[in-house]
Amino acid sequence: MGELVALDLPAGPAFVEALRAVWDDGDAVVPVDPRLPRVAVDRLLDALRPSRVVTSEGSRPRRGGRATEPGDALVVATSGTTGEPKGVVHTHASVEASARATSAGLAVDPDVDRWVACLPLAHIGGLSVVTRSLVTGTPCTVHERFDPGAVEEEARRGATLVSLVATALARTDTSAYRAVLLGGSAPPVGLPPGVVTTYGMTETGSGCVYDGRPLDGVDLRIGDGRLGTEGEVLVRGPMLLRAYRDGTDPRVADGWFPTGDAGRLDRDGSLVVFGRMAEVIVTGAEKVWPTQVEEVLARHPGVAEVAVWKRPDPEWGDRVVAWVVAEPGVPPPRLEELRELVGDRIARWAAPRELVMVASLPRTSGGKVRRGALS
Repeated sequence: MGELVALDLPAGPAFVEALRAVWDDGDAVVPVDPRLPRVAVDRLLDALRPSRVVTSEGSRPRRGGRATEPGDALVVATSGTTGEPKGVVHTHASVEASARATSAGLAVDPDVDRWVACLPLAHIGGLSVVTRSLVTGTPCTVHERFDPGAVEEEARRGATLVSLVATALARTDTSAYRAVLLGGSAPPVGLPPGVVTTYGMTETGSGCVYDGRPLDGVDLRIGDGRLGTEGEVLVRGPMLLRAYRDGTDPRVADGWFPTGDAGRLDRDGSLVVFGRMAEVIVTGAEKVWPTQVEEVLARHPGVAEVAVWKRPDPEWGDRVVAWVVAEPGVPPPRLEELRELVGDRIARWAAPRELVMVASLPRTSGGKVRRGALS
């Protein structure tokens, strides 16, 4: 048995060295987001129960710690927006499998390529950049926080690979990078060259599907497994989590992990994801997937950012609502224009019945829209 060590450190070389040291001791790491308020950090530590906390001032023991299983490497808190923190346990084997599959998918050459890690290390999208660098020996520069100018400067200094979320991509000139991994939320319209859209989650060890195609070693299934059908996306592969920190194993028969996302596998094996099954809007007995509607609405020139969710409706049960951040210097969209866009590309019943103009959208630190905060 080993111990779980919380790293309450800013992103940078000290974090990487502390991670190495914990792994060398045969223990596992839980990264703590330094931007969290103290009460949220305490709630996280109470839920995941590390036995030691490493800060910039040193290491201190913590009461109530619980041991880890042999081979455990990471416990990463899920980025959900409600409820108590839920720790996803990854082993050294799953971390290595993810790193190898990602590097193969991008044809990474450690002698030529260099990663830039600029996303929060408390989330798998940022942390996996560091861990794949450690596994493969590919150089990596770790930034304390995202800064578009600094990311652009790294490319001028020879960096070739970076992982971003949509909001960061929109602020950054990535033309000098060989490849840009994009995750965290639905991709925007009109991606720059070199951008690879990814699908994955904390439980899959980061992205495991690139541009709709599974990485080597990854199996995909929809519902009952028939091609062309729509249903829940299931994933199987060596990069999956071992269990949650509470000991539960979410995998079902034959090692399949039910993602909670709805999607479809096309005849060529490519994956189309509709969105979270729990986020489907039922309006007038019809199902509406917010992500699909957002992708269409983002095509309007007056839309800089958009989120789709619901409000109660006495006639329809729920009505589809679009929260929109206007594009500066462009006339803001009108509801009739947005309804026409969606009606022409999806269906009239999927079109928003209400438009709310806002200055910004509520997001998690990983870039995902917090639909529950829309009102």
